[in-house]
Amino acid sequence: MNPRLELLHPYPFQKLRELFAGVTPNPDLAPINLSIGEPKHPTPQFIKDALVAGLDGLANYPITQGSDALRGAIAAWAQRRYGVKLDPAAEVLPVNGSREALFAFAQASVDSSRHGRRVVLSPNPFYQIYEGAALLAGARPFFLNTLPENDFAMDWSRVPEDLWEQVNLVNVCSPGNPTGKVMSLDDWKQLFELSDRHGFVVAADECYSEIYFAEGAPPLGALTAAQQLGRGFRNLIVFNSLSKRSNVPGLRSGMVAGDAALMKSFLLYRTYHGSAMSPAVQAASVAAWNDEAHVAENRRQYAEKFAAVMPMLKGVLQFDAPDAAFYLWARVPGGDDAAFARELYEKQHVTVLPGSYLARDAANVNPGKGFVRIALVDSLQACVEAARRMASHVGETA
Repeated sequence: MNPRLELLHPYPFQKLRELFAGVTPNPDLAPINLSIGEPKHPTPQFIKDALVAGLDGLANYPITQGSDALRGAIAAWAQRRYGVKLDPAAEVLPVNGSREALFAFAQASVDSSRHGRRVVLSPNPFYQIYEGAALLAGARPFFLNTLPENDFAMDWSRVPEDLWEQVNLVNVCSPGNPTGKVMSLDDWKQLFELSDRHGFVVAADECYSEIYFAEGAPPLGALTAAQQLGRGFRNLIVFNSLSKRSNVPGLRSGMVAGDAALMKSFLLYRTYHGSAMSPAVQAASVAAWNDEAHVAENRRQYAEKFAAVMPMLKGVLQFDAPDAAFYLWARVPGGDDAAFARELYEKQHVTVLPGSYLARDAANVNPGKGFVRIALVDSLQACVEAARRMASHVGETA
């Protein structure tokens, strides 16, 4: 087997299972799981109908590039959402969810030759695929801590100057997982200037871009920022997904867009990778990308949950309202995030994810230590009940 597999860390949810081993949660309380970022809102019926209507496509092999209809729908959505005009033939690719594409892009883009660029820079805490993809591509991960004192922004001045020439790929996540931080135009300007100076590729993970709280004021995206700054899409690849936007995590459907030259090479890789999307999934995806009403309703439900839960947890846990996404990134009393999560599970049958499981030790600190990630993905009633139990638990242990 590939010896690089030995470099992979246990996935956070495996560590969570190990943390809970031997624990018997309170049998009098129904379980509430707020640990995983899996949307629980119902999948819209029209998307399911489109999937069924597309089943005849199962008689044909799909092409890796996807159908003209799907690439056109993605490009049209990007124009509505980001105000940019993408060439559907050269600057857009459908993918089997952003997770698959983030992993695959690292394999295609990292220069693993002996004297090549072999550093992949990522935020810390981070989505674990960034690290695993880098390691299996033969790269060295470099983690840039995002800290409360810096408003959870990536401080590029903390990157050693002599490291930049070794950097092949920079992963950014906006809105951020787990912090909900959104990059500003100035943040993008700094990153693009570094990319132009040093020649690395920016991989912008925007899978939470459609979960925000002020209707009509969406988070700034990388494509919009690039256009506003007048630089074009060179060395920029953006990843997005229908999973959170449209409540279809099981559909495994997303998109990649950006630099046409990079996309051409990525398409070549994907042709060999065997990652063509099912025609039935493509049909459902076209329907989803073409509709915004269900996305607005989705946002309304999340906003309702945050409005109900945050006042209940103020004074119980320490947190700031996120800019976007569906997570609360909260500091726990006592500073031991794993112990807090274990005790909360045992006493209140509520599952949250220890923040240290989402981070690595870097610059002598684990920036997730002392935090938990609370995913407000369940129903309003369940999230309110979970908040009530958390408040009760902290009160009992104070």
